[in-house]
Amino acid sequence: MNDRIPYSSLVHTFTLIDGTTKRLEITKYLSQYLMKVINRTPNELIKIIYLCINRLCPDYEGIELGIGESILIKAIGSSMGRTPTQVKADFKKVGDLGLVAQNSRSTQKTMFKPKLLTVNSVYQDLKTIATTSGHSSQAKKVGIITKMLAACEGEEAKYIIRSLEGKLRIGLAERTVLVALATAVVTTGTSNPTKRKSKETLSTEILEGTNLVKSVYSEIPSYDLVIPALLKGGIQGLRENCKLTPGVPLKPMLAKPTKSISEVLDRFEGQSFTCEYKYDGERAQIHYLEDGTISIFSRNSENMSEKYPDMLDQMKKSIKTDITKSFVLDSEVVAWDPICKKILPFQELSKRKRKDVKRSEIDIKIKIFGFDLLYLNDEALIKQDLKYRRMKLKEHFNEIEDEFNLAKSLDSDKVEEIQVFLDESIKASCEGLMVKMLNGENAYYEPSRRSMNWLKVKKDYLAGLGDSLDLVVIGAYFGKGKRTNVYGAFLLGIYDQSTESYQSICKIGTGFTDEVLESHYQKLKPLELLQKKSYYDTGDVKPDVWIENRIVWEVLAADLSLSPIYSAARGLCGDGTRGISLRFPRYIRERDDKGPEDGTGPDQVAEMYERQVCTQTQGSKGKLKKKEGEDDDFW
Repeated sequence: MNDRIPYSSLVHTFTLIDGTTKRLEITKYLSQYLMKVINRTPNELIKIIYLCINRLCPDYEGIELGIGESILIKAIGSSMGRTPTQVKADFKKVGDLGLVAQNSRSTQKTMFKPKLLTVNSVYQDLKTIATTSGHSSQAKKVGIITKMLAACEGEEAKYIIRSLEGKLRIGLAERTVLVALATAVVTTGTSNPTKRKSKETLSTEILEGTNLVKSVYSEIPSYDLVIPALLKGGIQGLRENCKLTPGVPLKPMLAKPTKSISEVLDRFEGQSFTCEYKYDGERAQIHYLEDGTISIFSRNSENMSEKYPDMLDQMKKSIKTDITKSFVLDSEVVAWDPICKKILPFQELSKRKRKDVKRSEIDIKIKIFGFDLLYLNDEALIKQDLKYRRMKLKEHFNEIEDEFNLAKSLDSDKVEEIQVFLDESIKASCEGLMVKMLNGENAYYEPSRRSMNWLKVKKDYLAGLGDSLDLVVIGAYFGKGKRTNVYGAFLLGIYDQSTESYQSICKIGTGFTDEVLESHYQKLKPLELLQKKSYYDTGDVKPDVWIENRIVWEVLAADLSLSPIYSAARGLCGDGTRGISLRFPRYIRERDDKGPEDGTGPDQVAEMYERQVCTQTQGSKGKLKKKEGEDDDFW
């Protein structure tokens, strides 16, 4: 490896990873490659990590890959001297545009040896493609892609196309990349280069280093910040050199569902806990910098400041500026009727444009409900318990009618009082209650985790499955009768991070009004695909049309069942050969605040099924099978 790392070296590593499903082997291949990079060309490490996770920058910067099939087909044809019709025909046979590009390149004769692709050149070209917009942008993108493909050798074309599509499909999950990164930093001796370590000492350091890297990254999810800190001070200096920072959104803490108040009391027996209204709105993480800048981020780190200019105005009035110079606030924003003093349905929020909202055009008012304080005046509070964080929240913010309030709460361990509070929350147009540990280490804020220290009790849970699911639309069926001109039913799936695939979970045709079906048709029609995506794991299920994995819906069901047809969570429950499907699924709403990879995952589906089995068998213990090397939740 020279100053410029050949892209072929990274592709070789991808090929090794693609050849195994064992998590430890995947980690070994990647960590060995990263060790070479750290030793020889450390300044390229950030770009390599981004190429491994198929991103170009932190999520909050909003630069995304995911180029449409039509552009890729044009570029493949242009660079390989083939017509779009020929490329489409091959695509129909193979089902993978990456393989089409690779096969086309291997049969193409060239007069001159192309200039070597480097990691830097590929990264820069991908970033240029992702940020190109405006007049003639499609032609410019095709031109850049054509030039990249013309320089490809071996399997490079396959991975260039897959990167542009947004999926490498080699089974490389981000959590594995973090483990490999920590392993590489520890093993190269960045933290202690003068001492030779025993195998036992090295294993311990790798485990401790991995946990530290995961923890720091959950608080400040930016490789632009984490990797320079690792290279500068090693594992030991990471916490000191890389801290939770206003302006960089951390991944939110999430709650586990419960089916009854008694289940909550069993979980929190002997502990201090609090109940809060669960507001039916959009999660909003609000950052206030010392220069007075306010930024608003969604639960998946999208910058929503342009969507909510009114929220910026309302927050400015709520801050006690004489004692508050910086903070990170966790909150829920709801649609609000200031005349009737009530919360409006979530759908009213979804009508807003995502960007460039002008204050003069706003017809639906919003209200902010703050419920947690994660950072205050140069100090991270996530290692303080909720009782302390709530106290600081009350001290530093003014409650303003119709604009900003703290989440309504009740500290009680009595079933009757909690039941009354739950009923009141539902009457107040809320979804139910959030129940949280109040004191001690179990009441710390846990970024990116779906924790048992936060439980949710929603009105829909009490007699049913226990939770709604957030599912991705991956296919559609043509309507019949009065639904002839729209889609009448849909194939839904879940995203499996470990395999980078979408697994089918159900067909749904219930819960839609005629107006909603028409709206879905207008939104989904442009997302129709020529061919099923190679990373759609759907077995023999075949809808009338395949749909690009962009749209997330919230769905309720009567219960879950093992299925020989659907592939969701296959191998995690029962005899390990069947997937899980929903019985009597019903559409609730679109979740435009969630990306397709932020929805319900296989482990959550399997856990819901096992809990259902345990309930039905009156306490018998079902066991959830875990994949090799897999931790709970994201980590």
